[in-house]
Amino acid sequence: MANMPDTDVRAAGTADRDLIVRLAFGSMAAQTLRAAVRLRVLELVGDTPRPAAEVAVAVGAERQSMTRLLRALAGLGLLAESESAPDSFSATPAGALLDPGHPDSLTSFVRMFTEPAIVRAWEQLDGSVRTGEIAFDTVFGTDFFSHLGQHPELSAEFNAAMSQAVAETAAALPYAFDFGRFTRVTDVGGGDGTLLAAVLDAHPHLTGVVLDTAQGLAEAPRTLERHGLSDRCSLVAGDFFRAVPEGSDLYLMKSILHDWTDDRAVTILRHCREVLPPGGLVLIVEPVLPEVVDTRAESDVTDGGVTYLSDLNMLVNVGGRERTRRDFEEVCRRAGLSLTSVTPLTEAAPFSLIEAVAD
Repeated sequence: MANMPDTDVRAAGTADRDLIVRLAFGSMAAQTLRAAVRLRVLELVGDTPRPAAEVAVAVGAERQSMTRLLRALAGLGLLAESESAPDSFSATPAGALLDPGHPDSLTSFVRMFTEPAIVRAWEQLDGSVRTGEIAFDTVFGTDFFSHLGQHPELSAEFNAAMSQAVAETAAALPYAFDFGRFTRVTDVGGGDGTLLAAVLDAHPHLTGVVLDTAQGLAEAPRTLERHGLSDRCSLVAGDFFRAVPEGSDLYLMKSILHDWTDDRAVTILRHCREVLPPGGLVLIVEPVLPEVVDTRAESDVTDGGVTYLSDLNMLVNVGGRERTRRDFEEVCRRAGLSLTSVTPLTEAAPFSLIEAVAD
């Protein structure tokens, strides 16, 4: 009698093939999200079943094509099709995040990270891997941040995306770090002020400064006004490659160093070191890669490898990188700082709190 095939081996082989297929379809899934956001699908569908035909009429779309889009979104876990009323859909909790009216909306984030200005450079990833050069600069003839400066609407979308991206960290950071021992915080590259506003809201004894470019600060006055912080926080338009403002005992930066090469990261940190008073601290909020990828580790599994994709995004679009603890120790050392601790920000994984003091 012939041996029966090993079902475990067959299952493993099928799972491996399924993984490759899902990854190969990844860019299609991203563009499906983009279409849903541009057509306001989740905003129109809502949380009670709505017929696809009604959604199609609302956006001026062809009925059958809209049904196909909605079913694809259901297949991705963003909509649910009613069993009792086929062709009627409602948003899942994840899908609701694509409604711009949702308090935790990620619509701007999706628009930005499916934007052709981001995606086109990825088509040249193999070239960046071969040369180490920034694909974006080659494709667009300028660097990413200069490109934003030349396109105000895209810059506004980028600012909104960064505000949405920082929301989870803003909810966690004020209670995950001892701000009580400091008096004034400068958020270096703080954008629209979302993160610092959350810190100041939770710690009334603090005052603050948001440092960014003029375009980066465009929405910051509204953020401070909305939080009633205009008298406790000042805005400084400047260039952290030239200097950072004096007068704070805590210099905070979230998702700043990963945009830049080691040399430029050292420059930013050195400017913080130059104005750091006795007892002052630099607090870096970024992912910290393990020295070796371990797919058994929860931190490397739960984010689906997103941190490593972010690392490649830094390579192709801006020239920066995600870093290991050893990498952070080295850039801090070169800037005259000593890294004293790394604490996972578990409520906002995969970020960690990286503390550094003057040597």
